[in-house]
Amino acid sequence: MSMASVSTTLTINGSKSHVDALLAGISADDPDTFEAKIIENEDGFQLRILVVGENLTTVRNTVDDLLACLGAIESTLNSLE
Repeated sequence: MSMASVSTTLTINGSKSHVDALLAGISADDPDTFEAKIIENEDGFQLRILVVGENLTTVRNTVDDLLACLGAIESTLNSLE
């Protein structure tokens, strides 16, 4: 019997430098709890973060941590503009 899991994907669109900075900032967080990659599409670039966990609580906690980290990076990037 396979173990059930919960997953969610966060997507953030922006310039290459913007999504690169976001990816660099979260890569140091806890890379074993999520997978992240940058995709180029017709609208520019997109950072996709896949979070998978054993249960909803685990995934929610990881997403909360990522959003806090991404928010801090966004604030820093905005202050530099």
